[in-house]
Parts: sequence; structure tokens; C-alpha cells
Amino acid sequence: MKAFILLFAGFTLFGSLFAQDRVTGKSFATRSDVIAQHGMAATSQPFATQVALDILKAGGNAIDAAIAANAMLGLVEPTGSGVGGDLFAIIWDAKSEKLYGLNASGRSPQSLTLHYFLENGYESIPALGPLPVSVPGCVDGWFEMHRKFGSMSMEKILAPTIKYAREGFPVSELIAYYLERSAHVLQEFAGFKETYMPDGKIPAKGEIFRNPALANTLELIAQKGRDEFYKGSIAKTIDAYIKEQGGFLSYEDLASHTSEWVEPVSTNYRGYDVWELPPSGQGIAALQILNILELYDIKAMGFGSIDYLHLFTEAKKLAYEDRAKFYADPDFNQLPIDQLISKEYARERNKLIDMNRSASSYPSGDFGHGETIYLTVADEEGNMVSLIQSNYRGMGSGMTPTGLGFVLQDRGELFSLEEGHFNVYEPGKRPFHTIIPSFITKDGKPWVSFGVMGGGMQPQGHVQMVVNLIDFGMGLQEAGDAPRIQHVKSSEPTGYQMKDGGWINLETGFDYEVIRGLMQKGHQVKYDMGGYGGYQAILWDEKNKVYYGASESRKDGQAAGY
Repeated sequence: MKAFILLFAGFTLFGSLFAQDRVTGKSFATRSDVIAQHGMAATSQPFATQVALDILKAGGNAIDAAIAANAMLGLVEPTGSGVGGDLFAIIWDAKSEKLYGLNASGRSPQSLTLHYFLENGYESIPALGPLPVSVPGCVDGWFEMHRKFGSMSMEKILAPTIKYAREGFPVSELIAYYLERSAHVLQEFAGFKETYMPDGKIPAKGEIFRNPALANTLELIAQKGRDEFYKGSIAKTIDAYIKEQGGFLSYEDLASHTSEWVEPVSTNYRGYDVWELPPSGQGIAALQILNILELYDIKAMGFGSIDYLHLFTEAKKLAYEDRAKFYADPDFNQLPIDQLISKEYARERNKLIDMNRSASSYPSGDFGHGETIYLTVADEEGNMVSLIQSNYRGMGSGMTPTGLGFVLQDRGELFSLEEGHFNVYEPGKRPFHTIIPSFITKDGKPWVSFGVMGGGMQPQGHVQMVVNLIDFGMGLQEAGDAPRIQHVKSSEPTGYQMKDGGWINLETGFDYEVIRGLMQKGHQVKYDMGGYGGYQAILWDEKNKVYYGASESRKDGQAAGY
């Protein structure tokens, strides 16, 4: 206990020495909201934000700008994104006044079976190498979005990233840090050094990095379309590379890939409709948590209070038990989504919560049977895009196909190897997915497009943003700057079972009395470095007809408008 107090005191002293005193807003706010009339972009890298605004100013719409920003992030933030990964999006179409959901995630190789893993003694699918590689869905996702809503040619949309990839860009501090960490592990894989360590080392902060191979890949995609990636020279290169590495992803797997337009699902939280995508992602966990929180007077509990943090943690544990059991590819399972996000189910699950004690474990319901990037863009016509895209585990599998300039994802790691499990590995199946975009509407009109990147933190982050905005009345930037909580070691869709209650990670900013109170309720409390997600958001102010933008102060992000 003495060591914990000293550690806490050190954090407190550090915070007081380097605090910023603002004239307005909450004491923890780092900056004001960005406000603009014509368009807004919020991404995790200033280069990507500026590219999005350039597209909007040149006559493109929010969908065009989102694709351009995503392409740029794959270049300047390869530690979280790229064309070797998957994509999910929620799009508000101003013309039809409707939300559209896109699941652009890839499937497992048809030639790889569960029997292979079991016969070779695997207890879980490895994180790196060729075995966890699934079909990358990002590029098809771009073209699906563009086909349905785009207005500018793909040549113009991808041109800024191609130019930066050839001419180079200065690497930011955070990306230099994550590149260095990734290189220690991934440089052993063929193609990685040639792409990301051209001079034998990872580029440092401020050094100019070029990726001409990625420029060539994007040029081919822009000129020849999505089929060049899935049926042309790029697909053939991936096929040959994976075969050389002893993997299973094939040309046929790429050629047969399709994305899927899905209906977003929602729950009403105190008069606001919060929207997520259905599984194979984990978005509905946020809705399940919100349904439980709505049963309590959260505002009266107060931000950062013992009761609020305890209730949030227990509600999260409950939702994640269902996440571990039921969240999987709906093409292979009959998923009880309507039941899981119903108010009635929340009332039943809430009966398991003891407001005085942390639970070591919870049962799942019974119905009978990773780093990432997030961005959001809005345009003058009222279109808004909530988009998230990732390689998983930062730079993915380490598999870097010869001469293409990107790393392939390792999403297949998130399958279970337990026979009969909803998320068990099967050929041609989409794995359980962590990346989730979100959207909030009010009375059928758009209000907030937002996301919080970061593996299992994402539903927790979504809930905290919704509660900060609605219950605690924070501004858009304040909601993201507020200290966060993360509960870890819940049961997982890969087969892990929580038996000891896990633990809570708290950012600095919570009072020691609160930390002590949580410990007295039986919670383990720890600190974590960099595990609290990355937030971007755009809010539409219907009264004043302006957009508000906010970006993650914990990352390199920027919100900007015009």
C-alpha cells in the first residue's frame, strides 16, 4: 500500500507541475472545440486532416474526404492502419437522411482448417506470421463507399497520399515511438526492413520517410480500381508472398472477397439514439453497458465518483461476458442481437450487480443458442462519416508482401480454437472484430459522429464519451480530454475466462479517495501507459448550423474545419 501511495503522489506532483490553467472549460480540458460552418475533419494525424480538408475544398464530399484521409493515415500512421487491414464505417447520408453501415472486414483462408491448428498443437492462433492473416477488406471498403456515395474520382482522392509517399514526410513523435517498438519484433519477417527500415533503421522523429512502393500500389488502385488489389497484380503478389512464408491466404481468397452493407443498431439513452454496427464487431457491447447505466442517476453520482466508476466497471464485465460468448460472424451463427441490446435484458442483468462489491466473475446470458485509427469527416451538404480502420496489433502480422509497401493484418488471431464456440475458427469466416465506429442522433437528426480507437477499450471509450456528453454535460473536446477508466481481463471471444474480476486501469486525474474507495469495494486498481484509446469527434449544432470538432490530446490528432 505504501508503494502505491508513493506512486500516486508522484503522478499527482507531476501533474501539478505541468498543468495548464485555462480561462474556460473544465480543468482537464487541453484546448477548445474547433468550430466551422462548411466542413470539418478530425483524424489522428494533422497531415490526414489537412488532406481531408483539401478534398472538401476542391469539391469532394465527406465520403471522398474520409477515403483520402484513411489512405493518408496508412502512409503516415502505418503503426495503426493501412490497406493491409479492415475497415468499418457508419455514414449519415444527408439526401436520404439515413444512416448506412459498412462491414468491410475480410474472411479467413478457405484452405486453412481448425483441424490444422489442433493437429499441430496450437492452443490459440499466433499473433504474428502467416497463420493469422485474413483477407484485407480496406480497399474494397473504399470502393464500396465511393460507389454508393462518392463524388470525386479515385485518382484525385488518392493523389495526395501518392505524392506524400513519393516525396516523403516528417515522422511524428508518437509514430516514431511505435515504429521503433514494432521493428524490434517484425524486422525478422521478409519485406519489413525493405519497406520501413530503408537505411537499416526505423526513421526517428522529424526524419523524412518515403514509401515509394506504397505510392506504386495506390497508383495502381487509383488507375485500375479495386479489382487490381483483389484480382490483379497486387493479389498475385500477396498470394506468392504468403505461399513463400508457409501461409494459406490465396489469390482465390482475395478474388472472392466482398464487403457487406449492414443496418446499424441502436439503443435510446436518455432521449439520444446511440448507433453501432452489429457483430462481427463489438459495438453492441457499448449499447449493453449504456442500457444498464440508464437504470441509475449517473449525473447525481458525479463524474469520477466511486459509485459511477464501480457501476461502469460491473456493467462492462456483464456486457463482455456476452461479448465473449455471442459476438461472431452472423453468417455462421444465429446471434441474439435484439435480445442482447433490449432494455428488458439490461434490467435482468442489472440484478447481478452489487453496488458494494466487485464481482470476480459473471455468467453470460443464455438464449439457447489491438492499435487502430479512427477518423470522422463532415461536409457542407450535411453528410457525415464515422470510419475506423486497422491492421490489429499496430502493424499487424509482420507479413510485408514484396514491393507493395504495406503490412498484412493479423485479425485471424481473434478466432477461438474451441470447437462449438460461436467464434471458432472456420474457413471463409470473419473473425470477431474489435474496431467499431459510432454515431449519435437526436430526434432522427445527426448529432455526433465519433469513435475511440484501441482494442477492447473501444466499447468502454464509447460509453464514457456518451456519458460525458449527456449525463455530465461536457463539451466535445472536454468529453475526450476527461480522465478515463479501462477495465481489463474480462472473458474474451478467443476463449479466455475471467475468474478473478480483472482489474481497473485509471488515468491520472482521479482523486486518491476514489481510488481507495474502489479498492475497498474489491477492485484491483493499476496504472497503464497509453492504453486509454484515441478519440475523434464531430458534432452538428442544428441551431447555429455549425460543426464542432474534437481530437485526441493523447495522440498526434487534429480537428480542423473551414
